[in-house]
Amino acid sequence: MAAPSAAASCEDFAEFQELLRVMRTIDDRIVHELNTTIPTASFVGKIDASQTCKELYQSLMDAHTNRERIIKNCIAQTSSVVKTLREEREKAQDDLALLKQLRKEQTKLKLMQSELNVEEVVNDRSWKVFNERCRLHYKLPKSQ
Repeated sequence: MAAPSAAASCEDFAEFQELLRVMRTIDDRIVHELNTTIPTASFVGKIDASQTCKELYQSLMDAHTNRERIIKNCIAQTSSVVKTLREEREKAQDDLALLKQLRKEQTKLKLMQSELNVEEVVNDRSWKVFNERCRLHYKLPKSQ
């Protein structure tokens, strides 16, 4: 399953969240994927489970790495915007529009940071399911 490689838009949080939702499809469907590709005891000889698990492992690693990179990139971009707005706010403390924009960006930053926690939960769940079904067929590299 190929994840979208489109550049993430960090401006609109809803768009950012939708991109992550689409990119998490592999994690959402991992149980189905394993059920349809890893053979039961009666079909062991018909499918190369170790190759299937290896390919799924690589797909999961790529998806997790890409999502983490996108989330951290958007956090960095939004943090930079918040920093700039704070500096402007120090100079113009009476500017209510600036204060409103600062609050909006701070909220967006907190939401993006919370996506890192969501990502950790999603990844943990996927690896748990993967290990339960593939541990007999594929040995993980030492880094995992």
